[in-house]
Amino acid sequence: MDITLPLEEMSTEDKIRTMETLWDDLSKKVEDVASPSWHKDILVERENIKEKFVDWDEAKKANRK
Repeated sequence: MDITLPLEEMSTEDKIRTMETLWDDLSKKVEDVASPSWHKDILVERENIKEKFVDWDEAKKANRK
């Protein structure tokens, strides 16, 4: 199916609204969209990162040193 949109005539708001409509429709059918093979590896890698959070005032003091 070939769909043509008058992109040159559409405002930015119209284009965003069109993308949101497409995204809403796609998100209803999540099972039809396969994640890329590398996606699981990235998620596992990020789960293994041990982040240390510090208080905002402490972070500012550390940056000033």
